[in-house]
Order: sequence, then structure tokens, then C-alpha cells
Amino acid sequence: MAPRRPRSSDLPATLRRSDEHAQATWQQTHDSAAEQYGDGERAHRTAFSALKHTYEKVGDHWEPKDEAGPSDAQAAQHGAAARNRPRRTAEGVDANASKQHLLELARRLEIRGRSRMTKAELVEALMQANRRETARARG
Repeated sequence: MAPRRPRSSDLPATLRRSDEHAQATWQQTHDSAAEQYGDGERAHRTAFSALKHTYEKVGDHWEPKDEAGPSDAQAAQHGAAARNRPRRTAEGVDANASKQHLLELARRLEIRGRSRMTKAELVEALMQANRRETARARG
């Protein structure tokens, strides 16, 4: 029996608030991964990994990145290396983006103290802000 294709209502909430291309990217990758690995956590992780290559999480949704590419050290690894040596991800924040880009996102999300933050601190602050915005959108 083939895996069931997720309906729009089955999409993660952050994707339901994102554009159609982001939704299609996630769904197509999820379908393919579910056929190979079964419908579950691994299929979801694979779908989000593909999404993070061209999209970044901004608040409670996903937006296209200026340049495609891995968003963090975990995303840069492939295959068995990624599975066998999992690293902490940046939760959809494009940690490889320029500091100027991260500062602009921090401004949009009204993160205080952003001008004094290092790039790593900006990534962490954006992760926290994204979690807050997602929780607020769910509630």
C-alpha cells in the first residue's frame, strides 16, 4: 500500500502559513521519503531538510531564501554522515546567511539588542523569536 499523501490540513502549521511552493516542496519530499522510509519522523525530517535548502523560517512561516544552500552545519551533511553524527540544527534559521541579513530579520521580528549581537547570538535570538511567533500563531 502506498503512503497517504498529506492533505493541506495535515501540513505542519508553519507550512500552512507559507506559500504554495514551500508547501509543494515539503509535500513532494515527504511523499518520496515516506515511500522509502515509511510515514513517520524520518520522512518529516527529510522533508524539512529539503525545505530548508531553499526556504528559511521567519517568525511563524517559511520564506524563500535569497540563495539556495544548506542552512546550517547539520544540513550541509548528507546521507549516513548526517544520520550517524546528528548536530543541533538552527531550526530553519539560515545560519549561513550574512550577518546583515540576520540583522534585518531580527529587526522585522523586533528582537531587542540585535545591533550588539554576534552572528551566533543573532541565530539563537531568531530561533527563540521563531518559536515564540509559532506558539502565538497556534494559540
